[in-house]
Amino acid sequence: MLDILVIRGIIAVFLISIVSATVGSFSVFRGSTFFVSGIAHGALAGAALGIFLTLALFPIDPLLMAMIFSVFFALAIGYATSRREDVDVAVGVMFAFSMSLAVLFLSMLREYASIAWGLLIGDLLLLSQEDLTILVVSVITIVLIFLIFYRKIMYSIFDPESAEASGLHVMWYDTLMFILIAVGVVALLKCVGAILVYALLIVPAAASRRMFPSVSGTIVGAFVITLISGLGGIYLSYYLAVAPSSLAGLIAAAIYAVSLFRRR
Repeated sequence: MLDILVIRGIIAVFLISIVSATVGSFSVFRGSTFFVSGIAHGALAGAALGIFLTLALFPIDPLLMAMIFSVFFALAIGYATSRREDVDVAVGVMFAFSMSLAVLFLSMLREYASIAWGLLIGDLLLLSQEDLTILVVSVITIVLIFLIFYRKIMYSIFDPESAEASGLHVMWYDTLMFILIAVGVVALLKCVGAILVYALLIVPAAASRRMFPSVSGTIVGAFVITLISGLGGIYLSYYLAVAPSSLAGLIAAAIYAVSLFRRR
């Protein structure tokens, strides 16, 4: 059983690395890294509501509710920015709203709050086959959209004025990117938890951008850094008897700290 869980964890790390390389790099290029934290807590609120509804009324998958909440917040932020609202302000408002909902739903669970605790911290070595299947489907969706809209999204990120002048709907691609981030966050929720989503989705991409200033270099570097962090976390967890996701986050943060010494 332990071998199966370790194999699932290793597969999950590989898939997480793909998400970090694509969605994480998008977020770093766009300067919307704070958005990830807001969406992560929105996903937590949705998952907590799903658990509450399952226990009180009718069964519903907590990850489905997490996805609904995440996409809703992504669309809301996209709409707010289309109305000339500053992205950071829109994300901050949604962050406060989502955290308030998360605390509300968690307080309603009371003695069942330990169930939601797993979504808060996650565990790479406690993934079920269903969790892995959801992760695979999410990654395939992200990669397909990434390949189809890669050039247009990058164009709208790096030169939005020219992209708008050439006929591209920049806000549409911004919203699409926000939705991709939402899907990526929910994909990582059971693996590393809402708290550490930022650590494995953004930190590797941020470190990679400092080390490899080109777009392709940043994407490949983010994949490698996330893979090293995740596998290192699983390996060290054997000897330290702690959550592998926490160790993975520490390794990613250490790599970023090293990248600070590299001149851009």
